[in-house]
Amino acid sequence: MKILVTDEISKEGLEILRRDSKVEVDVRPNISHEDLIKIIHEYDGIIIRSGTKITRDVIDAGKNLKVIGRAGVGVDNVDVEYATMKGILVMNTPSANIISAAEHTMAMILALARNIVWADASLKSGKWERSKFTGIELSGKTLAIIGIGRVGAEVAKRAKAFQMRLIGYDPFISPETAVKVGVRLLPLDKALEEADIVTIHAPLTPSTYHLIGKDQINLMKPTAMLVNCARGGIIDEEALYEALKARRIAGAALDVFEKEPPIGSKLLELPNIVTTPHLGASTREAQERVSLEMAEHVKLFLTEHKITNAVNAPIGRLDQKVIPFISVAEKLGAFAFQLVDGPIRRIEVSYSGELATLDTKMLTISALIGVLSNITGENTNIINAQVIAKEKGIQVIESKVEETSQYFNTINVRIHSDGVKREVRGTAFPTNEPRLLGIDSFDVDLPLEGDFIMTTHSDIPGVIGKVGTILGSRGINIARMGVGRENKGGRALMLLTVDDPVPAEVLNEIKRLGEFHEVRFIALSKLKPREYMFF
Repeated sequence: MKILVTDEISKEGLEILRRDSKVEVDVRPNISHEDLIKIIHEYDGIIIRSGTKITRDVIDAGKNLKVIGRAGVGVDNVDVEYATMKGILVMNTPSANIISAAEHTMAMILALARNIVWADASLKSGKWERSKFTGIELSGKTLAIIGIGRVGAEVAKRAKAFQMRLIGYDPFISPETAVKVGVRLLPLDKALEEADIVTIHAPLTPSTYHLIGKDQINLMKPTAMLVNCARGGIIDEEALYEALKARRIAGAALDVFEKEPPIGSKLLELPNIVTTPHLGASTREAQERVSLEMAEHVKLFLTEHKITNAVNAPIGRLDQKVIPFISVAEKLGAFAFQLVDGPIRRIEVSYSGELATLDTKMLTISALIGVLSNITGENTNIINAQVIAKEKGIQVIESKVEETSQYFNTINVRIHSDGVKREVRGTAFPTNEPRLLGIDSFDVDLPLEGDFIMTTHSDIPGVIGKVGTILGSRGINIARMGVGRENKGGRALMLLTVDDPVPAEVLNEIKRLGEFHEVRFIALSKLKPREYMFF
């Protein structure tokens, strides 16, 4: 097996590869894109970092390429979708930088609390301004951790050593899990109100994009500080700029930005913000770990066919009758997830009709991906979806019933969350198009695509017209509409396909009409099509 290494990895990582007699390693640092295309056909695997771009041209030229190993977290420099379509495995090392990211967070918090950056600049300019840079102690202060995953948990450990009071927000873990790391769970608004320091450790997903905006920042104390060493885009940078400029909050520290590098960002002009150029993983130890891990992962795959840390994976042989339902299952999972507000406890996927006689494992995984992608971001895939579900304590159940009433094949996805059960039903019909057939006890029939407003309300005249009037006044166009009801004069459901995102204030305006039990915006438009290689 021949492996090409085109970016710098540690000597120890190279040694792992060279010790195996079945592996031949070539190291070509700083190889040009054109030269890479010329030689990549000779290799079974390639190990890169951020410097090498694996484009379609490289993948097409890699006639023998079986695996792309990215020593690091992000895979922005790899065309993952095209590699998947070509049956090439893509790996990364998402856990190697956890400690480094947690320590960098603490460094940023301390820099803010003790005015280290500004005091250093002042002293170096020849001044001695001790009283100007009086800081605060961390001991006794309240730290709100937004996102209590692996990095958030490590931050919690270190903050406890500073005798900080720990609260947090994470809608996808149970209070029991949070207590194990010493964090008391609160609603987001309450956590922001109580915190002296807020630190973010959530993935960037459609539901976390601009999670911290103007309204959320306005909830914070004037003395509070905001830290983000997770992902750019979770904080609305314009709102943060205005708050810092007006001294609405005391300070902020950012290691990540919505656009990197943040050239021209007004945030860089402010005197009450600490910034670093995405250094969370930039330690010698973290870089050593990513090299060792990736070398081991690539070697194991090529020599022993063991898949670890996969970002994608080619699917094996699938029944052609199953393939059209993969998209249906994922969209139903994403839709069902957006019907609940608490931690997911159980996911049930059931099949009826001919589907019940086929191998539906891939469909269940696809439904799971639809749910989990809203929690973990785009890294959820057919390899790691079940592992992630297990880590989060989510039970996954698959069942089959061969009989079906109206449609030849249907998929039901049910989500259980703290005593609440929600269900969505769908099929691929008439020409393998995903369709939504029902929500809970209501029957509807609409294409399962785009974005929706869903309401449940009292079945009385005029309700639908009121909603249309509100949306029209806000310039939100309705593309399609489906309605259903339990019985005349009872509860009814309305589902509107809309052309534009619907702001929270519009949903709240609809709720205030009084006839509505539930009003939700369901976003499916951001689901990226997944291309797989079918044998």
